[in-house]
Amino acid sequence: MSKFLKKIQQKGIIYIYSTKNNTLITLTDLDGNTKFWTSAGTLGFKNSRKSTTYAAQAVAEQTALKALNMGFYSVIVKIKGLGYGKESSIRALSKSRLLITKIVEHTPLSHNGCRASKKRRI
Repeated sequence: MSKFLKKIQQKGIIYIYSTKNNTLITLTDLDGNTKFWTSAGTLGFKNSRKSTTYAAQAVAEQTALKALNMGFYSVIVKIKGLGYGKESSIRALSKSRLLITKIVEHTPLSHNGCRASKKRRI
């Protein structure tokens, strides 16, 4: 690809899945086709360092850099999970040159779960 060709400006969706042990970020187009994904583990963080806010920030910076190189300029951010990396990854994405149009929270809420089994009679 020549450096004189104009990059296509496209919109995408960034999914942030933050668990207690890791932070996964996936970049897709508007149809849902995965273009790129990364996690704290793929960047070289191991064991308990994967769950830190710094690792989540590094993952978000890596994703933003790759998205800009692929021609994405505007993204929708969808967050899921209970980990520590949610806020710091959004901050890192907003500091990049990506335009965040919408932030959506998809964390499931518990509702007392299934019906308990009946008590044992002795």
